[in-house]
Amino acid sequence: MMFLAYGLKDHFRMFIKIKDKKLGDNFIKNGYLICKITNKKDLQFINEEFTKFFEKRFKTKIKNSQKFFNNIHNKISLKDLNDIRLSLINDVTSKKKFRISYYNIAQDILNCIAGNELAMQNSINLSIQLPKDKSSLLTMHADTWSGDSPFEVVIWLPLVNVYKTKSMYILPANQYSFFEKKILKYKNKSSSFLFDKIKNKVKWLNIKHGEFLIFNQSLPHGNVVNEEKESRISMNCRFKGLYTPYGSKTIGDFFEPITLKPATHIGINYEFPKI
Repeated sequence: MMFLAYGLKDHFRMFIKIKDKKLGDNFIKNGYLICKITNKKDLQFINEEFTKFFEKRFKTKIKNSQKFFNNIHNKISLKDLNDIRLSLINDVTSKKKFRISYYNIAQDILNCIAGNELAMQNSINLSIQLPKDKSSLLTMHADTWSGDSPFEVVIWLPLVNVYKTKSMYILPANQYSFFEKKILKYKNKSSSFLFDKIKNKVKWLNIKHGEFLIFNQSLPHGNVVNEEKESRISMNCRFKGLYTPYGSKTIGDFFEPITLKPATHIGINYEFPKI
């Protein structure tokens, strides 16, 4: 960016708190942060909404939601998986209160990494990956390859502990130069071919229930067949600075402004006096 080229990088960092500097430096270096959720009530609300949905769907009382979520493959067949996923999206994650809770769990980190005047993706994406399920794969990709803005970040929230193939992988930012060399050499090959070339460089993310992931979606990431004995339920949603450049997914059709400040409201509605 132009202001970095003029040597102002250290100057504007003088205005950032030390704690936020460290978080920002780690995010830039690695391309992701795994953070503890401090807003426990919002996480509890999200868990309860899923629990109530499954209790109604399967006509059962769930005593231990984590155990139930981990073993959801004992209740769901592959042929019913997409129907249940769509029902969850329509009945649970589309609720305004649910979206507010989803934002709240990551609010402080989003303010540090993306800004405090934000746009949020209109819909929260949901994934349920059963053991050995080959229908829920997301091959290696970067969202910017399909037109997303590089100014976006993703909040990825698993409702269970995730690890190894039950989780997702990402190519750390400090390995991206290696990947670019492979892209130039194998630019006409498939994403699975490219993944095979860099699979020893990617990071498999170990995230506990009660934590979330924020990551740079410009970095290659994806998942593979879940070879573990447990299922994964996870959600993801994009956030970006309201006034940062948009890609093919624009405000209104894909993003919704969520944290406009009073001065912005005044500025938007201001009209020069007619003389």
